[in-house]
Amino acid sequence: MPVTKTEAASETLTHAELELREPGKTPGVPGAPIGTIAFQLNPKELTMTKTASWKSEKQKKATSAPPATYQGPEAQKLSVEMFFDDTRGGGGDSVVTRVEKLFSACVPTKDSQRGDTPSAPWVQFKWGVLVGFVGYIKSVSAKYTLFSPSGTPLRAVCTVALEEIAEEPGKQNPTSGGLRPRRVHTIREGDTLAAIAYREYGNAALWRQVADVNGIDDPMRLVPGRSVFLPAAEELSGPAKRDVVRQEVARVVG
Repeated sequence: MPVTKTEAASETLTHAELELREPGKTPGVPGAPIGTIAFQLNPKELTMTKTASWKSEKQKKATSAPPATYQGPEAQKLSVEMFFDDTRGGGGDSVVTRVEKLFSACVPTKDSQRGDTPSAPWVQFKWGVLVGFVGYIKSVSAKYTLFSPSGTPLRAVCTVALEEIAEEPGKQNPTSGGLRPRRVHTIREGDTLAAIAYREYGNAALWRQVADVNGIDDPMRLVPGRSVFLPAAEELSGPAKRDVVRQEVARVVG
């Protein structure tokens, strides 16, 4: 899912963060939240990359390039720099501790190590109304740029590369095994269904359909921490399709 802007920026300074989740057992559905890594200083820029794979068969006698065949999209990538500074003290985590938190997001979580499929946390970049895809940290590069007289790092620049986790395409035939939710959003303080629908589908009016498939009777009383299933847009197009999605959501949650 690309980073999208859904509404005017708030006057209150909002710090960007990387939300860490337990690896999901279902494609496209992350596990429980396990923490966040906050940006001490908000980034100046983000780099998003989306590429497609094409294949062409070379022909020795051809006088022009052979036709290419589309092979499908490749994982989306996001690159961002995180700046950490402890020159003023002020308490909180040290620069080294902040960097180690990033490094630790590249190793398997304790819960996943207990199972058969150890995995590093799933990660999502969030900054106010900017929300990126669910992925994993591909690499972290830390550069310490300032030290105290005793050799303690006081400033660092970390380059963090995230890569999208592929989702399993939704099944359109309800008898073929059931629909898969396109994404899951965890309600946070201040969230509204209209804002969630706009961010996910580009249409705030779809909040009613989102409420319908999730069995939300009172959209004005969203409980922080609750998971909201966000199917593909075409799965919200009619009552019959929404009924199938509602049944699948009930099955997954139950």
